[in-house]
Amino acid sequence: MSKAAQETEAADGPATPDGVGDDGSMTADDAFEVLSNQRRRYALHHLKAEDRQVELGHLSEHVASWENDTSISEIGADERKRVYTSLQSHHLPKMDEQGIVNFDDRAGVVELTETAEDLDVYLDVVHGKDIPWSQYYLGLAGVDAALVAAAFMDAWPITVLPDIAWAAFVVTTVAASALVHIYRDSTNRLGTDDTPPEMRD
Repeated sequence: MSKAAQETEAADGPATPDGVGDDGSMTADDAFEVLSNQRRRYALHHLKAEDRQVELGHLSEHVASWENDTSISEIGADERKRVYTSLQSHHLPKMDEQGIVNFDDRAGVVELTETAEDLDVYLDVVHGKDIPWSQYYLGLAGVDAALVAAAFMDAWPITVLPDIAWAAFVVTTVAASALVHIYRDSTNRLGTDDTPPEMRD
């Protein structure tokens, strides 16, 4: 925090960080802006996984290894320095201003704030040829609606099974889809695994 900001806080009380609403939650626009940058996503992933104060050098090593898709031991000095400098001079100060992290440049340490928890809401990773869940549920609703209509009109081969069996099928498909959706959402959250969600197959 700058000296001017400290003086303002001392005189008027704690100021609301940029990107944080009056209720203490993060605004959607600023959350999307933060998550739009891969380096910031990687940094947040590691901070969430550690859930403690982290040294900048330690953070830089992990981010650099993910960016170069290699192990920490194989990162070159230039790659490590480039990420370190970028985080120190731009990304961490930006997230500090928005109230997502507390970054102490002098001590070279950073930790998440409670505001960072709001970012989980905005993270929705679509892998490879996957389709968004909204489109999946729309398609599922169409299939189930067609089955219900066919059962109502006693169309073949729907009549082979009783109506209760098709009703059970509709309920089961929706329930199973919801369970898979919940599981995928939990694994797509930052900090839930050794590697960031977007690096997983």
